Amino acid sequence: MNLCNRLKEIRLQRELTQESLAEAVGVTRQTIIAVEKSRFVPSVKLALELALALEASLEDLFWLEKSKGGKA
Repeated sequence: MNLCNRLKEIRLQRELTQESLAEAVGVTRQTIIAVEKSRFVPSVKLALELALALEASLEDLFWLEKSKGGKA
């Protein structure tokens, strides 16, 4: 399974920069970039903090998709 996200889309809708979101949740801008590009899977704590900062539900931000080939 792959963790997918709409972090960038929702961040831009809220007119937030990567830097301002990073400051709001206590991480670096590079961490926000990595999560947006699915290079880094956030901890549950960070995922919840991102949802709160963006005033979005966790389900709106993140979801699981089957890997290519159907393997988990």
